[in-house]
This record gives sequence, C-alpha cells and structure tokens, in this order.
Amino acid sequence: MLKTGHLYHGGIMVNYRCNAACRHCLYACSPTRTGGYIAMDTMKEICGVLRRGGIGSVHIGGGEPFLDIEGLLMAVRQLDAAGISLDYVETNAFWAVREKEARETLRALAAEGVSALCISLDPFHAEHVPYGLPLKLAKLCDETGMAYFLWKRQFLRPLSVLEHSSAHSREELEKHLRSGYISNTAHSYGIRLGGRAVNIEEEYGSFHSLADLFGGGAKNSPCGDLLSTGHFHVDQDGYFIPPGCTGIRLPLAEAVDGIPAGKYPVFEILYEKGPAALLDFAGGRGFVPEKNYPSSCNLCFHIRAFLSEEGFAELDKNHYEESLKYYSRPKAVQ
Repeated sequence: MLKTGHLYHGGIMVNYRCNAACRHCLYACSPTRTGGYIAMDTMKEICGVLRRGGIGSVHIGGGEPFLDIEGLLMAVRQLDAAGISLDYVETNAFWAVREKEARETLRALAAEGVSALCISLDPFHAEHVPYGLPLKLAKLCDETGMAYFLWKRQFLRPLSVLEHSSAHSREELEKHLRSGYISNTAHSYGIRLGGRAVNIEEEYGSFHSLADLFGGGAKNSPCGDLLSTGHFHVDQDGYFIPPGCTGIRLPLAEAVDGIPAGKYPVFEILYEKGPAALLDFAGGRGFVPEKNYPSSCNLCFHIRAFLSEEGFAELDKNHYEESLKYYSRPKAVQ
C-alpha cells in the first residue's frame, strides 16, 4: 500500500483565495478562487493526522491567510492545541495599509504565539501589491517585536526604482527591470514551473518533440516525488498536495495511513510509471497532444487538465482552470 511515511516539512494552506494572481503561483490562487477559509473541524482533523505522521512544525500559507484574521487566529490556536509548532505565516502584506490596524493585528498574532512572518517581496507580487506595503509591514514588525523575513530580499535593490504606492503592470516592470524580468525572477526563485507558472515555461522555454522528451529510457521513469514530504502542503479541505506537482491532491489521512489500491488511477500511473504512461492512458480517452512541449512536466500538466474534466478524484479541476487565467503576454506573442 502506498503512503508517505514520516512527514518532514510542510505547510497548511488555509485558503485558495488571494487578493493577487501572481504569475508564478504554483497553487493558482486568485481573487476568483472559491471555497472560503479553512473550517475549524477540518483544521482539527488536519492537526491530528499531522501528529500521527510525525511532524513537529508547519508554516501557514494560502492563498492569502490575512483575508480572514479570525480564521487565521483560529488555525493558530488549533496548531497550539495539537502541540504543533508554527514556523511562520506567509503574507503579501496587502493589509498593511492602515498602520494602527496593522499593529493591532500583529499584537493579536503575537498574543496567540505567532513569532514570525514570511513577507513576499518580488516582481511578481509587485504586479498586484504596491511595493511599499511589504516594506511598511517589515517596519511595523520591527516596531512591535514580530520577527520576519522578506522573500526574497535579493529583490530589494531592483524593486527600489519603482514608485512605492501602487502596483505595476508588466509593461512598467519591463521598462524598469528589463524585458526578461519574468524568466529571471522565476530562475531566481528556483520554482518548478507548475500551476500558473506553466505559462512562464511556455513563453520562455525551449520546445521539444515527444520523441525527445521521452527518449533515453525516460518513458518508464516514475514520478516518485509524488509522495515526498520534504515541502508538502495540506489545503483548506484537508488534501495532501505533493511538493512541486500541484493539481494532484489526495486526502491527507490516506496519504499518511495508506492509499487504497486502484482508487486514484492517474496518481498511480504517474507514481509507478511516469508521464509517458499517462500520455498513453489519456490517448485512449481522447487526448491529442501537441507536437512539441517545453518539458515532460508541462505535457503532464495539460494531460491532467484534460483528464480533470472526467472527474478523477485526485485531480483538482479548479486548479487547472485557474492556472490558465490571468497570465498576461505581450500582444505580439498572444
């Protein structure tokens, strides 16, 4: 029976909804994602399974956790009650507009035991959140004693040329940061190009034929990382999301305790055989591939998007739909 084994490092996504729709978002979060915020009963259940899996600490992310302050505080309390340490809470700092209210929020978090924030700071977020807000939140953290780190600090210098009080379009960022800022930022992040980031690879990557992608024995290469627990996430509905391979999700309890054989055919094919075998499976169900793709992972994304229309339980149909929204390209290449 397949299962994850010991849980090492992970995060809890308390929502999919976000005020931003960043072009690199692996989880395809956006203002149009539905589902609300994690429920207390779900949070309790997640905490119990995480403890059973041996994890000692997690971080909280989204979506944007600060869209529901009371919900965030509830999640923090449930972690504490379960004896799970909180490493940090992620945020894009959109809520730091009013300093008095932001200070009160930081104090409320500290009172519940939150000790650190991860504040997003990069060109992708700058398209949606004024660059000055992460800096303002960092200043407020200094004043209130809340620890924080800017993710990523290396973007401080290039972003300093921007006007701080407004978000900036792709065209504005290309003017100030050079035309390759999208591919350069993705490279600096070191992210796997899944979720909405598939669009980055499709715009900037080199394309290859199916024969090239699956040559040299790769046809039978399994995707063993699908049960990796090095940087997994659990979403607001209690599903385990493998690190880097978003759009696939399994109930956390099954991932930890054992996955019933035959219940998740798409997952099993990828885990045991790999994307070439999934291509064969999808071809029998009407999937017709393009001639070229930038990578086997990109092809796999489009296969899974096709199969998600059939209702396979391990595929999040909303993820694939949202991944293909919002990404803007120059009109000349659309």
